[in-house]
Amino acid sequence: MSARVAGKVAFVTGAARGQGRSHALRLAEEGADIIAIDVCDQLASVPYAMSTRADLDQTVKEVEALDRRIVAVQADVRDYAAVKAAVDQGVAELGRLDIVCGNAGIFSFAAGGAELDELMWSEMIDVNLTGVWHTAKACVPHLIAAGGGSIVLTSSTAGIKGFPNFAHYVAAKHGVVGLMRTLALELAPHSIRVNTVHPTSVDTDMVQNTATWSLFRPDLAEPTREDARETFASMNALPVPWVEARDISNAVLFLASDEARYITGVMLPVDAGSTQR
Repeated sequence: MSARVAGKVAFVTGAARGQGRSHALRLAEEGADIIAIDVCDQLASVPYAMSTRADLDQTVKEVEALDRRIVAVQADVRDYAAVKAAVDQGVAELGRLDIVCGNAGIFSFAAGGAELDELMWSEMIDVNLTGVWHTAKACVPHLIAAGGGSIVLTSSTAGIKGFPNFAHYVAAKHGVVGLMRTLALELAPHSIRVNTVHPTSVDTDMVQNTATWSLFRPDLAEPTREDARETFASMNALPVPWVEARDISNAVLFLASDEARYITGVMLPVDAGSTQR
């Protein structure tokens, strides 16, 4: 059986680790070459350790081990010029662009929406919403030049329903849905499809850290992964506390492939049934 995205080039943001690395590898497994960016730096409002250049270099090694090409650039999605330069460089080296994964994102929280400080709000919106727009904006001309393509934007279950303690994250992820719906209409005449994926909690560094465990187990001074497991599981309908990054990557691959050639403007939950609770 032929690879599902053979001969295509995919741009993945937040590719240094977690879901972004998983998406890059899954697409590479199915024949795509990769353009990858990540900030590889720490943002002040984020309560867990973010990615490093070494993480992005590891993504490069793993993609190349699959015998695929990759162009990896350290770039911040908040900086449109940097995103555009990375995309342009990748297309110049790899020849085209067919798939876009707007995945880069951060997470933080506060006691309530009124308790969010200005930096926490602005960094969240700038990365998780404006950064997604920058990604699409930089890529659309290349997709049009290729005669069409697929844009997959990472939202969340928090893009479908509200959650306490992270109003800024919920607002950004709902905003991604509005952006997707509008782009799906605007870009359809160019044969460019635009969809969102909506993960529940995913077993990555964004979830598996002391700060996030403390949000879910405030009764404990120093909660562990195992302490938080039951609370996470209570959020899902299926009996799992979290899903794997590859579960999201499989959905991204489907939406990027010709199997989904007539699917656009769709919100696809990969959420273990959490939005049904």
